[in-house]
Amino acid sequence: MSARIQRLPDHLVNQIAAGEVVERPAAALKELLENSIDAGASRVTVDLAEGGIRLIRVNDNGGGIAADDLALALDRHATSKIRSLDDLEHVGTLGFRGEGLASIAAISRLTLTSRPPGAEMAWQVLAQDGALHPPEPAAHAEGTTVEVADVYFNTPARRKFLKSPNTEYAHCEAAFERIALAHPEVEMTLRHNGKVSWRLARHTLAERVGQLLGNDFAAGALSVEAQAAGLTLSGFAGSPTLGKSSRDAQYFFVNGRFVRDKLVNHAVRQAYHDVLHHDRHPSYALFLTLDPAAVDVNVHPTKVEVRFREAQAVHQFIFHAVNKALAASKAGADSPAEGAADALDAPAASGARAPLLGSFEPPRRPASGGGSGGGSSGGGLRYDSAPRQSRLPLSVAEHGGGSGFYASLFAGVREAEQAASTPEHHTPSQPDAPPPAARLPTRHDDALPPLGFALAQLHGVYILAQNADGLVVVDMHAAHERIVYERLKTQFDAQAIVQQPLLLPVAFAADRLETAAAHDHAEALAALGLELAVLGPGQLAVRAAPALLKDADPVPLARAMLQELREHGGSQALTEHRNALLATMACHGAVRANRSLTLPEMNALLRDMEATERSGQCNHGRPTWRALSMKELDGLFMRGQ
Repeated sequence: MSARIQRLPDHLVNQIAAGEVVERPAAALKELLENSIDAGASRVTVDLAEGGIRLIRVNDNGGGIAADDLALALDRHATSKIRSLDDLEHVGTLGFRGEGLASIAAISRLTLTSRPPGAEMAWQVLAQDGALHPPEPAAHAEGTTVEVADVYFNTPARRKFLKSPNTEYAHCEAAFERIALAHPEVEMTLRHNGKVSWRLARHTLAERVGQLLGNDFAAGALSVEAQAAGLTLSGFAGSPTLGKSSRDAQYFFVNGRFVRDKLVNHAVRQAYHDVLHHDRHPSYALFLTLDPAAVDVNVHPTKVEVRFREAQAVHQFIFHAVNKALAASKAGADSPAEGAADALDAPAASGARAPLLGSFEPPRRPASGGGSGGGSSGGGLRYDSAPRQSRLPLSVAEHGGGSGFYASLFAGVREAEQAASTPEHHTPSQPDAPPPAARLPTRHDDALPPLGFALAQLHGVYILAQNADGLVVVDMHAAHERIVYERLKTQFDAQAIVQQPLLLPVAFAADRLETAAAHDHAEALAALGLELAVLGPGQLAVRAAPALLKDADPVPLARAMLQELREHGGSQALTEHRNALLATMACHGAVRANRSLTLPEMNALLRDMEATERSGQCNHGRPTWRALSMKELDGLFMRGQ
């Protein structure tokens, strides 16, 4: 015969509940900190011993608890925060169930001391192993102190699952940081084994984020501010260049409550998709505010998961807000150089273009048979017939493209050359004077653009430029790839990818699947700026290519597009896989390594980077540029040490 059903004793019920609510010391600390915040505290001090296993003490200057309510505060489902179902559906506090203190008291030795403002004295109550001592007077300032000693002392089976004190402390510190991040207006202190780990004064959100997430995050973080349909998202999105190998630096708060939500994570990840390397994770501190009735926070024992009433709308709102913030970032935008726009002359702003030649400029020389007197039958000079390198399709001002910069940079050299070429300036009886040194432009010269002006090209891969702060190194392929990609996206969204007909169609061998794909997806290919013609069962020809990619090899481009369309289908590829298609096209059209660029072409690339969204990263999430300040360069050579 089966055992009879019976009611469990309250102490055993509390211990069972504690298994869900108080998973480890960090969970107990979280409950106590939330109570302090709900009590309106402006100062909270936390003391831990042995990672919180031996001691957790939380002291605050909040509203306190009346003497008559102390014992009730340790009872299950006793709370001052809700009174009805309507209150539960509109809950605006961090805690609301009334089971946190009761659960903690069931598995520890708990002491609760409190004094409300205006009370003559404080009162204290002790709870140990289910036994509650009567309240008694105590000495205490206005506020509350909760002391939790020997977590799981009466449940050895649970205690043995706790990790080392260092591991448990790491979890406690993480819980402390999350609460501190959400409430920068509260002064917070954390001590472990008597040593201060964190002392956080009252700060603005930006200052608190910088303290907790580090200077690197703060220096590259992008501000996020968006509001629509009762939803408000604020905070900071980390630079994609500083992607992490784990998700530890991801903080998302809903109405001040830290949550881990798959919908939120997916929305943010999608926003970073275009700029983050595939094996890295973004870092962020974002705060979503909405009507409490539009989110259910009572769906998880530890309240770290929520359920939104309009999940799809929230997902789209978060995605577009973060995506907009990331799109606003441009290479060099965070450079301290001021007045960078003034360094670009009016023709650049109006879109004027100068003819861009390749790096190979064949020298002019006399025709064969002619001497210095010009005795050839042609009577003139001719150019060598060697081929020219094709022009790089980038914008550059006709005038003022750094002319003042280069005039200053090479002034001394030119003066020396002029002096050497003028005989009357040379006196044989006097020793040769050293040529005047070239004066390098400094930050006190006319304002430079954020990425400065190009100095040279390194191994056909990197562009070296000088800006107001020091040296800028640009990966020219990655940078050009992002520029082409963003332009393709803009044209595609406007259904205006410009085609460039080829003077001579380029034929190539194709298998049956490629031939069928070219026939079946002709409209999709046209939308991408490609025109293919079927010449026969095993041959295709490229008749037109996107104008932005006119210098790309059309055959590999066509094969790549046919492969994508075969895998995903025409309409699906243009909607769900649009970015992947355009990224592949941009990769084919970007300038390749070992391509020599002229100074005007290099400067044009730098200016286009400054004007292009998301140009700090290539399509694969890798950085397109790095900067070394003069201070960092001086440190490399130990100058001033």
